[in-house]
Amino acid sequence: MRFSPHPFSLRQLQYAVAVGEQRSFRRAASVCHVSQPSLSAQVAQLEEVLGVTLFDRDTQRVIITTAGHAFLVRARALLLAADELVSASARDADPLAGPLRLGVIPTIGPYLVPKAMGPLRRGFPKLQFLWREERTDALLKALRDGELDGCIVALDSDLRGELHSVVLGHDPFLLATAKDHALAKTRAPVSAKALDHERVLVLEEGHCLSEQVAQFCGRARHVELDVRATSLGTLSQMVVGGAGVTLLPALAVPVENRLGTLHLRPFVERAPGRTIALVWRKGAPARAALKAIAPTLEQAVAA
Repeated sequence: MRFSPHPFSLRQLQYAVAVGEQRSFRRAASVCHVSQPSLSAQVAQLEEVLGVTLFDRDTQRVIITTAGHAFLVRARALLLAADELVSASARDADPLAGPLRLGVIPTIGPYLVPKAMGPLRRGFPKLQFLWREERTDALLKALRDGELDGCIVALDSDLRGELHSVVLGHDPFLLATAKDHALAKTRAPVSAKALDHERVLVLEEGHCLSEQVAQFCGRARHVELDVRATSLGTLSQMVVGGAGVTLLPALAVPVENRLGTLHLRPFVERAPGRTIALVWRKGAPARAALKAIAPTLEQAVAA
């Protein structure tokens, strides 16, 4: 362990990481709430004491050097550890108090969060729940970068290594059609074969739900439209309008079929669906709070 003074400060590391992320000294100064000359001087001093050039500067853009890439990886890890040290110290006094930053994917958030917030606030009055809705890849990056304490995603996504997860429940998919569609004559369970030659509407690429639906529909000779929806709400309205059929998560049904305009049928054995999970970094300071709220979220999924 080194006990002599280090030649740089955490603030200088923050400035360098900001420049690396923003690719601009001006934008980095803005997010760090300092003047650009001050930030530029601190980064230059950091480069001088390290004896390496982190950024190649020209009039158009900032380019991270090879040495800069390696340094910024370590700097982010060090800053994350410092943030967690502060957070852990605060939570030691009361693990169930303070802000809790939670991410949720768009195909879960609008349907789960409104149901869960009442019980969460009543059960954990000292916690301040801060929600962020984004797609899975963006949430997991924010989680690994320390911007989020935990996130709610479909466990079927690629969750590697340093993440810990608790299953909140299984969310089966239902076949959703218009009321006058040929497949709306019964509510009996339906097989994947029934989708042969049907126009199956899906979400645009980047949503994990579209990948899960595509895997199931791969067994059927379905026809996929060129137009893809950006949300389950749009998808449902396209189905009502007769543009095709879709697979709708059961969690979304109370909202998307609140007017009763969709005809819904379950699938037979080996039914498609997704596993919903609460995920966090192993060793995260907020893990006690996340474990504590998991049963409440599980009840909201089941409801």
